[in-house]
Formats: sequence, C-alpha cells, structure tokens
Amino acid sequence: DTEKRRILRDIASDVLPRQAKMCNIIEKGEYKMVYRRYASLYFVAGIPQGMNELIVLEQIHLFVEALDGYFNSVCELDLVFSLHKSLSILFEMFIGGMLCESNKREVLNCIIEAEALVEEMSKAGEDTSSQLDDGLSFHEQFQLGRKPGRRGGQNSQR
Repeated sequence: DTEKRRILRDIASDVLPRQAKMCNIIEKGEYKMVYRRYASLYFVAGIPQGMNELIVLEQIHLFVEALDGYFNSVCELDLVFSLHKSLSILFEMFIGGMLCESNKREVLNCIIEAEALVEEMSKAGEDTSSQLDDGLSFHEQFQLGRKPGRRGGQNSQR
C-alpha cells in the first residue's frame, strides 16, 4: 500500500508540472510513463522499455474517445461518480494490458447490452448499480457510495 502511494506520488510529481509542449514520454528506471492530457484530465500508462510509446498514446486516445462516446464529453465528475462504467469500458477494450477491441462502437454496444441485462435481471425499484460493481474493490465501492458486496435478485446465490 505504501509502495502504491509512493508510485502515485512519483507519477503526479513527474507529470503534472510538465508544460503542454513537452514530450509525453517520461523514462523512469526500467519503465516509461506515457501520458496524455485532455483538458484537465491526465491519462497515464506505465510501460516496459521495449514497448512502442506511440502505440500507447494512440490507445490512450482511443480509450478517451470511447469515454467521450459514452459520457458525451467526459469530465472529472464522470470518472469519479461513474467509475464502474469507466472501468467497464476499459475492461471491454483491454485484457492484460493488451488492446483487444479497437472499435469504439462495438465497445459501447457491449456496455449498453450489459447494462440492459442488469436492468432486465433486477427487480423493479431495486438499486442495480451494486450489480455493476462486481469488478470493484470494497474501497472503490465505498468511494462510490455503495454498500460493498451487496447483491440483489438472482445474483445473491453465487
């Protein structure tokens, strides 16, 4: 946990003070940080030395386009209050750090189908947002204002 905080602090101290016209690639030890800024949002990917930085920049852009398509111009509040939806888009596009689906329409269609399935399986008046949080940790669910681990309907008997 302290290692994770140190890494996040290092990323913030390295990326945030950089000017807009500076290179979007920072080499740090055996890894590189590739980042892209969109308005006030920063998207950062840590990659090994041998990986192509330009492909990673394009993948970040593709992810942001998918977020824009879902949220109609993504902003900080969308990412904070709909973290589970943002992660669903990310997980639909990438598996194990590798891009698996590059068609943003296909990604968004899969997300919409998943949301419709959750709505269909839930009872009327039930909070379905907890069913969409399966991939989140208890801490992340708590930050979203959910009751961690609470499941309703048919999913409660796994």
